[in-house]
Amino acid sequence: MLKAKIAVLVSGGGTNLQALIDAQKSGVITSGEITLVISSSPKAYAIERAKNNNIEYAIVSKKELGSQEAFENKIVSLLEEKEIDIIVLAGFMCILSKNFTDRYPERILNVHPSLIPSFCGEGFYGLHVHEKALEYGVKVTGATVHFVNEIPDGGKIIMQKAVEIDENDTPETLQKRVMENAEWIILPRSVELVSQRYTKGN
Repeated sequence: MLKAKIAVLVSGGGTNLQALIDAQKSGVITSGEITLVISSSPKAYAIERAKNNNIEYAIVSKKELGSQEAFENKIVSLLEEKEIDIIVLAGFMCILSKNFTDRYPERILNVHPSLIPSFCGEGFYGLHVHEKALEYGVKVTGATVHFVNEIPDGGKIIMQKAVEIDENDTPETLQKRVMENAEWIILPRSVELVSQRYTKGN
């Protein structure tokens, strides 16, 4: 069986990338294989995670390339060169244009740290999502894996998992729990689910 080829796009520490690598090793992901990591920052620790696991990586800096178009064109050329089937955004801090997302319909996955449609859309990322959830007083939050289109957090939902909020939670404790109890579970499962569409042969 030829596995689906996966590219993971990162900008920072790469904890979700690590969750995917671990899931590949433990057999949660069997239909796909991470063959490329693309980082928007040369300082991202995610690059070390790629090196430690012998995964090819590339650095594509929007600042160096000078425009969104040049930045996206460089990513596209890398994806095509490696014949990538599925793209996973794992803490990728760059918004992708409609031009880019239209090229890969239902092939780009993202994990968002809330139960969409709550606390999502433009400006909702990182700790800010958890701050808002606590501010609002919701009793349950969680994570959502969805396909990516031109609307931030607007693509079709693939999987969700709920996490209860403790009254003593801070944005930091909540972020950690949502990662461990939701993101790191449903992201690998969703990647496996989508990879099954792209496996070739038996």
